[in-house]
Amino acid sequence: MAITRIEPGKRMSNAVIHNKTVYLAGQVGSPKGDVKSQAVEALAEVDRLLAAAGTDKTRALQAIVWLADMADFAAMNEVWEAWVAPGNTPARATGEAKLAAPEYKVEFIITAALPD
Repeated sequence: MAITRIEPGKRMSNAVIHNKTVYLAGQVGSPKGDVKSQAVEALAEVDRLLAAAGTDKTRALQAIVWLADMADFAAMNEVWEAWVAPGNTPARATGEAKLAAPEYKVEFIITAALPD
């Protein structure tokens, strides 16, 4: 099976496609905003990368959400619930973690299927 890398870089690719599955690298928003603004920006990047791969959020299989502080869980969920495709919600896990820089408040890792 072929492997396709989208926006490959020195350290990572922003997305990898293998066997009709799209794996996104963790997506974050601008480190200047609050958790809501960062979530909106990060999920816009998810949409962009899924489109570049030939799919969209309605085909999301799994989401892993890392929050720098679980106190932001409700605020992040407001953005998530406005973004996620009704009736097509992926399996999801959310946890608290120290992110790449202290300014980051949320990171989304998405796995999705390509259309048949």
